[in-house]
Amino acid sequence: MSKEIGDDDIVEASNPPLKKWTSYIVDSLVVRDIKELGSGLLALIVALLVMAVMISAAKINPLEAYLALVKGSLGSLNGISETLVRATPLIFIGLGIAIAFRGGMWNIGGDGQLYLGALGATIVGVYLPPMPPVIHITIELLSGFIFGALWAAIPAYLKMRRGTNEIVVTIMLNYIAEFLISYLVAGPMKDNTRLIPVPESRQIAASAVLPIFIPHTQIHAGFLIAIAAAFVVWLIIERTVLGYEIKAGGENAEAARYGGINVLRMGFVAMVISGGLAGIAGMSEVAGVHYYLMDGITPGYGFLAIAVALFAGLNPLGVVLSALFFGALMVGAESMQSAVGVPVATIYLLEGLVIIFVLARRVLSRHRRSG
Repeated sequence: MSKEIGDDDIVEASNPPLKKWTSYIVDSLVVRDIKELGSGLLALIVALLVMAVMISAAKINPLEAYLALVKGSLGSLNGISETLVRATPLIFIGLGIAIAFRGGMWNIGGDGQLYLGALGATIVGVYLPPMPPVIHITIELLSGFIFGALWAAIPAYLKMRRGTNEIVVTIMLNYIAEFLISYLVAGPMKDNTRLIPVPESRQIAASAVLPIFIPHTQIHAGFLIAIAAAFVVWLIIERTVLGYEIKAGGENAEAARYGGINVLRMGFVAMVISGGLAGIAGMSEVAGVHYYLMDGITPGYGFLAIAVALFAGLNPLGVVLSALFFGALMVGAESMQSAVGVPVATIYLLEGLVIIFVLARRVLSRHRRSG
């Protein structure tokens, strides 16, 4: 005799047991994140070993070099402060790159978008009348996001409408943004009230300055905003339909189109969000570090943030830890050079090795799955 299907069977079929969902969440989130973290740590260990061999070849004790690096970045309150300040723009841009890469868009224009975000923040901070700090900083943050997003929308639009390569366009826009800022701070926006004028804008209003949240340090509120942004980006990517469509379009465009997703539009959205986050990085540099717009406001955060995002496995929460690590490398490099004579450029080599090993692991993993 066939078994009759009752109401309880229907409820159980439409609502899988709690244990099944718990297992799914653990498998899809915790296990995946542990694997990504493990591969990143393995890449770091291998890179450190390779660098140790190279440092030893220069007749320098690698342990002393690494200890000097750690001491310089984390061995004092000033070192920790500088590490967090350097990590802040890396978090913002790294989050943006993670979103863009997840959506299948290669955003190499972080520096240009940072410049434009800094410009937007400076306009709000210098030319708007004084107002309550909460309102002024909020408008400043939105302006930085909008300017960065609009700059990123250019390559996204060209790819969506004309099929142009976003890598080439974003790199070109980096130079255009840099030259634009150089022109503005040496011309229309130059502060001519100084006794010896230099190519810098006027200082932003006091109400537009990000507050220092740890006394006697340079750690400003931008770091807290970056942490909050990481959590928001994680929610968008992992818990919203928009995040699902962005990931689907980036992972398999043909399957996403078959499922009714507009892949080009999702790529455009991912790129715009990416540029907006890089723009907030520029805002945090103006409002939290320099207090005016200047030529060379970024030492290459945009390109370094690519390494940050890849090292984190494009995980928004992992970007925070990755940015802290690379920020510590930037700060500790100078101490390592002064203490044991290892050139600062060695750190750039270490960063490159880490990324090479991370990408190698990804390529091998995909090769095994396809094979």
